[in-house]
Formats: sequence, C-alpha cells, structure tokens
Amino acid sequence: MKRPGLVAVVIVFIFMLTSCVGVSMDITLNRDGSGTIVLEYMVSQALESLGRLDGNERWNTIPVGRADFERTLDRLPGMKLLSFSSREFGKDLATNAKMEFANLRALMAFLDAGGLRSSLQGDAASGRITMTLSEGNGINNVGLDKLIADISATYFVRMSMTFPTVGSLNLTDAKGLTIQALPESHIRTRGEQVSFDIPLYEVLSSTEGINVEFNW
Repeated sequence: MKRPGLVAVVIVFIFMLTSCVGVSMDITLNRDGSGTIVLEYMVSQALESLGRLDGNERWNTIPVGRADFERTLDRLPGMKLLSFSSREFGKDLATNAKMEFANLRALMAFLDAGGLRSSLQGDAASGRITMTLSEGNGINNVGLDKLIADISATYFVRMSMTFPTVGSLNLTDAKGLTIQALPESHIRTRGEQVSFDIPLYEVLSSTEGINVEFNW
C-alpha cells in the first residue's frame, strides 16, 4: 500500500482538525524538472504530543521534528531536506522546511504518493500539475457553514509555483469548470510565478469543489 504524500497528509489534517491552522508552500521548478520546495505549516502542540502517547514516539501524526521529517523524506526517492526549523507560535508549533526534488516524479510523490489528490501530465518542457483542494460536498448547510467559519476564521491555504518561463494557474470546480472568483482570495494566474491565497473557510465550505491547475 502506498503511503500518502507529505503534503496530502498535512492538507487532510488541516481540513479535519481545528488544531491545524494553515499551510504555505512555494515550489520553484527548473528547466530539467528538478527544483525546490519551501513548506511551512502550523500544528497544535497538543496534536504534536499525540504521537508520544502509549510509547508511539516514532509514529507522530504529522512530521514536526527534524528527525521525523527526515524519516518521511527517506521514503521518497529523489527528495532531499536542505533546511529545517520549528518555533513555538502561541499554542501552535510552526514548522518550516526547505527541500529539493530531483525530478517531477519525486515532486509528485511528495505532493501525493497515492495519486488520489494530484496528477501530472506532460514533462519538464511542457506540463500540467492538478491538485484537489476540495472535492465539494454539494450541500448548503447554514449551521455547518457557521461552525466551519468559526473554526477556520483568519486562516489561509497558500501556494505558489515559479517556472523557468511563463506559466499559468487555473482554478476549476469538480466538474472542470473555471472558478471565476473566490471571496477574499488572491490569485495570480499568469507569469513566471503564479500563486493562490485562499481562506481556509472557502475550501472547507465549498459545495462545488476546488481544483488547482499549474501549467507551463
């Protein structure tokens, strides 16, 4: 059984637990398909201690220490940790890691080893990476929306990709239709660097789904 990619693990917990408050990822892609990733996310220190209960120190829910992070990357050929730091931020632990990937296959394994929430078409010269932020629930529920709003207020999901040439970004729903706008979001759709900055609430409460396409 394939293990989920690190980013998929982080995103799933952000979308399920109030103790995770946000994630930011910046990818730089080189002409040969190699590149670097800077990932930062916050985890409640209470959640971090979960893996230490009942003698399970080796199986933390989300990688938060350097050794745990390195063990995660050891399972992903073509990935290398360049730097790592963590700091306390109120009741949360902010983790920052910079990594390099040898090729697009390594990048995709990092994003989602099982291929359940991301896909790659093409190659280093011309390609597309698609990531699913939300599959959509198809239901409007005022009570649930209010609960989600209370949980996720002020938190964002951020991601950028820098290309060796001009690239583009497109947001679509689960049916593949282009999303024209999302409230309080900042989207850069074309250039050598494209990016999105979406409130966590918009992701959690999406009824139609949110997919992100990076094209180069």
